[in-house]
Amino acid sequence: MTSTNRPTNLKALRDSGWQSRSVKREVHDNFLRMLASGEELFPGIVGYDDTVIPEINLALLAGHDLLFLGEKGQAKTRLMRGLVRFLDEFIPYLDIPQTPFHDDPCHPISSVGRQFVAEHREEDVPIGWWHRDERYAERLAPGTKFADVIGEIDPAKLAVGESMSTEQALHFGLIPRMHRGIFAVNELPELDELVQVGLFNILEERDVQIRGYPIRFDLDLMLLFSANPATFNRSGKVIPQLKDRIGSVVHTHYPRSRDVGIEIIEQEAGLDLGGPYPVAVPYFMKEIIEEITVQARKSKYVDQQSGISARFSIANYRTMVSSARQRGVLLNERPSVPRISDLGRIYSSSLGKLELDLMGSHQMTERQVLDAVTAEAIRVVFEQYVDEHGLAQISEIFSKGVKIEVGDLLPSRQYADRLKRVPPVWDKAFEVNASEDVAVRASCVEFVLAGLYSMDLVSRAQHHGRITYEVQ
Repeated sequence: MTSTNRPTNLKALRDSGWQSRSVKREVHDNFLRMLASGEELFPGIVGYDDTVIPEINLALLAGHDLLFLGEKGQAKTRLMRGLVRFLDEFIPYLDIPQTPFHDDPCHPISSVGRQFVAEHREEDVPIGWWHRDERYAERLAPGTKFADVIGEIDPAKLAVGESMSTEQALHFGLIPRMHRGIFAVNELPELDELVQVGLFNILEERDVQIRGYPIRFDLDLMLLFSANPATFNRSGKVIPQLKDRIGSVVHTHYPRSRDVGIEIIEQEAGLDLGGPYPVAVPYFMKEIIEEITVQARKSKYVDQQSGISARFSIANYRTMVSSARQRGVLLNERPSVPRISDLGRIYSSSLGKLELDLMGSHQMTERQVLDAVTAEAIRVVFEQYVDEHGLAQISEIFSKGVKIEVGDLLPSRQYADRLKRVPPVWDKAFEVNASEDVAVRASCVEFVLAGLYSMDLVSRAQHHGRITYEVQ
């Protein structure tokens, strides 16, 4: 049905053959059609093909309300918003200003809608069309009141003579207004207990009761929730009866491999690496950025219950690229290539994102923890390259008194100049990212030197942003 031939009144709508469906039936049918056609179901979602997405698929086919349970930065909100694509592109509604909902023309639930349909010929009942993007609403639980999401008696309407026992006396919240749509609550355990109780009827009986007055609405909704396991499983945070009414719990997780994490970084960073000052990022630098996050998720100094979001990796990647681009502008290098020394700039994008374990016996500052996980990340990635390229042999050249100075604002050509008198074994360093470009080679140099230092094969001294590597 195109925009030009959509029915504009109830009679034309009935004549068109349109049939009412519940939201969950609508989602079920559209999902089934897309599944059968091989269409991509969750575009932009990476790393969940064999774990999370199958659970969502079954929940949608079962017609369940869903809870997405996982730590921060695991795409819970994106998944919830993504379910909108399984709604019909447009649905009809009673286009009369007095009704508080987008009422189903064939089955209105508001008294205003029912009365209007009863008192008018079908040709005179106007029909509007509601787009699926407008059929989704979400609310962050902290600070949310009963009136915000469900509704409240409106004193102004009482003042003009409306009875408390009629819907005309009510000011409706987000949930009733999303009748025939999808409503999501983020951070469910932070939702006030009174509001949780108010959700009981909506989840089970599909009706709304406000202040105990006998006003009932047969709401048609799909309800979604998100929560962190640490708070969701804590006694008293979520009322057991509410948990019991949620149809399916979908467990999310962090990337299971470094390569998946890198794919997420590249997708979400949103950086243009071209332009007048292009940036070329070696793969080993992407690996280190993601490995920093992986190591932070393992660190005993970090509160693991709070999690380390994927946004941690994304922010650090953007900072690293920005540092390289700044060097490209200042030194007129095209392309500029991120180096290990650029990682000294990620404090600004990292600090505040690590929640330290304050109960641990070994206390460290957030900056010290970041330094430790960065050093460990370099060591882990470097050791994987050592076996492949024999890089450990390079440490032998330092026994001959060779010193190499590096720094984030040191021109790349100077690296090549300083390596001219170094034995040929150093050429193995350039195998980690084969290129004749001096900027790429400079990045390889810093990676190998930092890796050797992480393995205690060379020492280093740092002064005013410059780092000198030599034999211990």
